[in-house]
Amino acid sequence: MKASPVQASKELFGKLSDGTEIHRWSLENGGTRLKVLSYGGIVQSLEIPDTEGRYANVSLGFDTIEAYVAESPYFGALIGRYGNRIGKGRFTLDGTAYQLSVNDGENSLHGGSAGFDKAVWDVEPFTEGTDVGLRLQHTSADGEMGYPGTLRTTVTYTLTEDGDWRIDYEATTDRATVVNLTNHVYWNLAGEGSGSTGGHELEIAASRYTPVDAGLIPDGEPAEVTGTPFDFRTAKTVGADLRVAHQQLLYAKGFDHNWVLDKGVTAEPRHVATLRDPASGRTLRIATTEPGLQFYSGNFLDGTLVGTGGTIHRQGDALCLETQHHPDSPNRPDFPSTVLRPGETYRSTTTHSFHAG
Repeated sequence: MKASPVQASKELFGKLSDGTEIHRWSLENGGTRLKVLSYGGIVQSLEIPDTEGRYANVSLGFDTIEAYVAESPYFGALIGRYGNRIGKGRFTLDGTAYQLSVNDGENSLHGGSAGFDKAVWDVEPFTEGTDVGLRLQHTSADGEMGYPGTLRTTVTYTLTEDGDWRIDYEATTDRATVVNLTNHVYWNLAGEGSGSTGGHELEIAASRYTPVDAGLIPDGEPAEVTGTPFDFRTAKTVGADLRVAHQQLLYAKGFDHNWVLDKGVTAEPRHVATLRDPASGRTLRIATTEPGLQFYSGNFLDGTLVGTGGTIHRQGDALCLETQHHPDSPNRPDFPSTVLRPGETYRSTTTHSFHAG
């Protein structure tokens, strides 16, 4: 018999410089343990067992709110209003040009300098049948970071009786705008602080990816993965082709690209990627409604950050698999649209399923 879900518990995690209290919520269900901060909707830790039943935190994070504020490269955070990059921080919608906050060279990344990852979210716990979870809400004012429209966002984190972690995103606006929400967990299925993820095996259900320019903005049409380091249609280790002298890998110092998922946009989540650590036997399967998946191989972890386990994170010590619409979509009418209008509701769902064996 499966264990009953553990009711969410709440504790003070720390305070911002203005005195705002940041809380940490703890959930457990189906063998998965999740800790979430009200700051940024951050997944501070996610613990799952290996084949011997031994638990490890498989996500990167920090022990203090001060570290998240000062130096976090989006560890575990909710990302918005727009996940990934918008070229030069500019787009035109319905004939009006908008200039966004620029925080990645000349581009806008992950919503700008004060995106959803730096917002304090309202959090409410819930238990529904065999599920336990948190509803996080945030309102972004018209003009914030340069985006039009007052955007009201609800993100629901659910742990199911099978131990799956499901994320449901919803948003509405009072003016036409663009939206692309995701989560930025850094995964290491061997456990946080255990070293390189180069030996992890990765499979992605995508026959194309979006090549980028030197600023990591999509450049030209999506390209076939056949015959390139970007072919993960059959599982291979993350490090197998990481050092191939391919111009795209030189631009990003590794993988930091969007895969165009073969399934496209779907009404219900469909399986798109599998990540496995052979040593521990831990496996992560990702399903989503989104048309894209950004695989980032932790290229910019440079040994300056200390994680929850007290170890230094170096290049490749974790990786990200961000479900999303394609980067720079507001400037690419050939990509699936990210436009949201009054009267419409943005919806997106991604599920993470964990197994050991």
